[in-house]
Amino acid sequence: MLTYKPRVVLTTFLALFMLSVSDINAQRRKKKKEKDSKAKTEMPKKKEKPEKTIADLTKKSAKIEGLFTIYQDSVSGDVKLLVKKDQLNKDFIYFSQIADGVTEANAFRGSYRGSTVFHINKHFNKIEFVAPNTSFYFDENNAISRSAEANTSDALIESSKILASDDEKGEYLIDANDLFLSETLTRVKQPSFPGGSPFAFKLGRFDKKKSKINNIKNYPENTNIKTEYVFNNPTILGGGSRAIKDGRYVSIKVFHTFMNIPEDGYEVRFDDPRVGFFTTQVNDMTSTETINYRDLVHRWRLVKKDPTAAVSEPVTPITWWIENSTPLEWRQTITEGVLAWNEAFEKAGFKNAMVVKVQPDDADWDAGDVRYNVLRWTSSPNPPFGGYGPSFVNPRTGEILGADIMLEYVHFTNRVKLDRIISSVSSFENEEETMKHAFLNQDNHLFCSAGHLMHENTMFGKTVLAATGASDMEMEGMKKEAMKSLIMHEVGHTLGLNHNMKASQLFSPEELANPELIRGKCLTGSVMDYAGINLTLDRTKQGQYYDMAVGPYDIWAIQFGYTPFTNKTEMDALLAQSTKPELIFGNDADDMRSPGKAIDPRVMTGDLSNDQIGYSIDRFKLVNNMMRKLKSSMAKTGESYEELRNAYYVLNGQSARAGDVISRFIGGVYVDRAMQGQEGATQPYTPVSYADQKRAMNALKTYIFAPNAFKAPSDLYAYLARQRRGYNFFGGPEDPKIHAQVLGYQTRVLNHILHPNTLQRISDSELYGNKYKLSEFMTELNDAIFKADIYGSVNSFRQNLQMQYTKMLLSMVDGKSKNRFTNASKAMALYNLNKIKTWVGNGTGDVMTKAHKAQLKTLITNTLKEVK
Repeated sequence: MLTYKPRVVLTTFLALFMLSVSDINAQRRKKKKEKDSKAKTEMPKKKEKPEKTIADLTKKSAKIEGLFTIYQDSVSGDVKLLVKKDQLNKDFIYFSQIADGVTEANAFRGSYRGSTVFHINKHFNKIEFVAPNTSFYFDENNAISRSAEANTSDALIESSKILASDDEKGEYLIDANDLFLSETLTRVKQPSFPGGSPFAFKLGRFDKKKSKINNIKNYPENTNIKTEYVFNNPTILGGGSRAIKDGRYVSIKVFHTFMNIPEDGYEVRFDDPRVGFFTTQVNDMTSTETINYRDLVHRWRLVKKDPTAAVSEPVTPITWWIENSTPLEWRQTITEGVLAWNEAFEKAGFKNAMVVKVQPDDADWDAGDVRYNVLRWTSSPNPPFGGYGPSFVNPRTGEILGADIMLEYVHFTNRVKLDRIISSVSSFENEEETMKHAFLNQDNHLFCSAGHLMHENTMFGKTVLAATGASDMEMEGMKKEAMKSLIMHEVGHTLGLNHNMKASQLFSPEELANPELIRGKCLTGSVMDYAGINLTLDRTKQGQYYDMAVGPYDIWAIQFGYTPFTNKTEMDALLAQSTKPELIFGNDADDMRSPGKAIDPRVMTGDLSNDQIGYSIDRFKLVNNMMRKLKSSMAKTGESYEELRNAYYVLNGQSARAGDVISRFIGGVYVDRAMQGQEGATQPYTPVSYADQKRAMNALKTYIFAPNAFKAPSDLYAYLARQRRGYNFFGGPEDPKIHAQVLGYQTRVLNHILHPNTLQRISDSELYGNKYKLSEFMTELNDAIFKADIYGSVNSFRQNLQMQYTKMLLSMVDGKSKNRFTNASKAMALYNLNKIKTWVGNGTGDVMTKAHKAQLKTLITNTLKEVK
C-alpha cells in the first residue's frame, strides 16, 4: 500500500490550484478586452466642440467702441481688446500720464511718461505689440538703407494669444488684462540706485490681483483707459509721508492712450544749436557729413487760413482750457499769461494762435483727456513743482499732439517748505544724485523747477516788502506778476521751448532799477530763464519784480519754430541773428547750478542782469539790511514765531544763491555757439577776464568767507522758534542749527571752486587766454579763509569754515578722490596745507582758538605723513 506525505500532497494541490486560477483570470481578461473592444467599436463618436466665437466670449461684456473696440466683462471687470485686420502693420501712438499718485514715487498727478510709436503684428496665433526704434533715419534712395535693421533692436512690448477671430470681418480678440494691468506699457516703479538708503521710500511688488481698470473712454481717434496700479510692500522701512496712508499698499493711477498717427501734411523742422527747442533726436545713417544729426523740433501744427497773407489766423489755433478747479481770482492773470505769446506768433505770421477757454463746471470731460490742453490746479501735501508744462509728440515728426500745465496752489500762498529751502541753499546734490536725476529725466521737457525757484523768490519779496512797510496792494501786485511770469514760462515749454538760462543778461543793474524803462517788459531775454526776482537795493527805485511780457529771444525762437519759411535762405537769415546780445541762449545742459557742472557763468539760475557779480553784491547788502529789520517787521502779537523763522531762512537762502552766482566766475569760460563766419561771432571759448575773476574772489572773501559773513543781529537767534505740532519734534531737537546752516552755505561755494573740473579748467584755460592762474587763485583762497584772524581769536563760524576747507585740501592729496585732481591742483593743496600748518602753530587767541589750531595742526601733520 502506497503512502503519501501530507506536506507533498498539499504543495502539489496548491500549485495546481494556482495554475487553474491564473488560467481562469487570463480567460476573463481576454473576454473583457474583447467585450470592451466591441463596445468601443459600437459606441458613437463624441461631437467636437465648436470653437468659441468673439460673440461667445463677449456676450457678458459691455462693448465700448472707438479706435480700438474694448469689451469689459460686467462681472469681473476683465477687458478684451478687438484688433481689426486693417489695424495690423499700421503705426499708432501710445501715450501715458499719471492720473494720481505720490511724489515719493516720482509719480504725481499730471506727470507725463512720454510717447512712443507702436504697431500691431499678427504672428500665427498671437497678436504682437511692437515699438519700432525711431532713432535712426535711412534715405530710401541709398542702397545702405537695405541694412536699416542691422544691429538695432525694436521693443516687443506684448504678445497675446488670439482668443477668437472672425475671418470674414477680419477681427481678432485678445485678453488685454496683461497689457493694461501691468507695467508692460509704461514703467511706474523707479529702479533702485546703488547706495540708496534702506529707509528711502520704495514702491513694493506690483499686485495684479488688486490692480484694476477704473474707467474706459473711447473715441474714433483715441482709446483712453484709466488704471489703478497697486503695489504691495509688506516689509517697509520707509513708508513715505502723510500723503501715503499705509506704505505697504500704495496706489498709482495711470492714463493709457492709444492714438491714430496724425494725417500727413505736417512739415518737420530740424533743430539748430543756436536756438532752444525740445527735440526728438534722430541720426541720419546714410549721411556722409561729420555731423549726421536730423533732430526734429517739437512744435504744433499751425497752418494759415490765408497762405498769401503776411499775418493770418491759423486753421486750428492752440486752444487752452482753464480747469474749473482754478481759483477765480487767478483766472484773468492766467489768461493774460497764455495770450502774451500771441505777440511772438504774430512775428511768425499767425494772429490769435493762442486761444483760452474755461472748462464749464458741468463739463463731461476729464482734464486728463488728451483731446484737451488744460491748465490744471492741485494742492498737494508734498508739491513736486510750482508749475509744470509737459507736452507729448509724434516721435516720427516732432509734431506736438497735446499738452497740459500743472500749477500747485501752495506756491501762491505764504507757506514755506523749509526742508526744501534749507536743502536747496545749504548743499548741492552730489554727482551720483546728478546722474540719478539725469537718468530719471532723460526727457528734460518733462522736468521743470521754475515754480520752486519762483516761490522762494516771492517769499523773499514778501519778506522785503513786509520789512519796508509795503501795502497789501503792493504784495498782491507782486504775486500776480509772479503768476503771470510762471504761466508764460510753462506755456513756453508746451510750445516746444526748453530753458534759456543765459537770458538774464538783458539789462544792467542800473536799468533794472529804472521803473519807467522796464515797465511792462520782460526783465530778461526770455521768460524761459530761472532768473532771480528784481528787488532793488535802493527801495525808492523799485519797479516791476518779474517778467510781464515774452522776451526778445522768445519772439525770435517762435519765429524760427513756427514761421512758414518759403526757402532755406529766409531761415538762415533769421538764425544769423543769434549773436545779438538779447538772443543769447544756453539750456539746462549748459547751466552751472551744480558744482563742477558746465563752464559759462552767464548760464546760471537765480541770477539777474548783465553784471551778475555787481547785482549779487547788492543782493548781499539788501539781505543784510533786511536782516536788521526782521525781528520787528515779523512781530505779530498772538502768533507764533514760525513766520520769523521762515523769513530768516529765506533771507539767508538768497545770500547763498548770490554766493553761487559769483563763484561761477572763477575759472569760468564764456561759450559762443555761433557758426564759423557768422557776423558778430567770437571765438567759441573765451575765459572770464582777470578783472572779473579777481572781483569775484574779493566778493567771496567779503560775503562768504569773512569772519562776519552771514551774521545776523544777536537778539534774533533766540526767536527762531518753530510752532509745536503734536509730537513732531520727537527724536530730534527743535533749535535752529545756525552753525551747520552757515557752514552749509560756505561749503556749497567751496564745492564748486575746489571741484576737480574747476581746478583743471583754470589750468587748461591758461592755454587760451586765462590770466588768473591756479597758483594765484589758491593762494588768495587760502588767505581769505585764514589771514583775517590768524593772529587773534577765531570765532566759531570761522573755525568751522577753516576745518572744512582744510579737510577738503587734505582729501585732494590723500583722499579717495585724489586721482581726480590734476598734479598742479594737488601741488597747490600741499603748498597751502604747509602754510596753514605754520600759521596755526603760533598758539595765539583764546582757549577755544588754541584748541582749534592745535586740532588743525595735528590733522595736517598726521595726514601728510601718509602722503607719498
